[in-house]
Amino acid sequence: MFRLRHVVYMMTNAVVVGSLLTDVVTLGLTGWVTIFGAVVLGFVLAWPLARIVARWIKIEDPAWNETRDRPVAAERRYRAARAEGLPPDAATEAARRRA
Repeated sequence: MFRLRHVVYMMTNAVVVGSLLTDVVTLGLTGWVTIFGAVVLGFVLAWPLARIVARWIKIEDPAWNETRDRPVAAERRYRAARAEGLPPDAATEAARRRA
């Protein structure tokens, strides 16, 4: 399954590359080198921006545990299984079965 940052990267990439291409063409630089450069620069700049946006989305989401990088509901199930005395791997497996 795609992680959030991969989905955000696809959207961010479209925005950044599209903006750079629009800027290059608007400035009248229509050579293939400048257009190719804008596309490459867009791909390179989109990845860090996507990571920042994905992290910001997760931080602002009240149903996401940022320190464990998983949903809060999964955290509650894991803690309940641990309270039953299950070891970490068994607690994770028990939490998955309950979901």
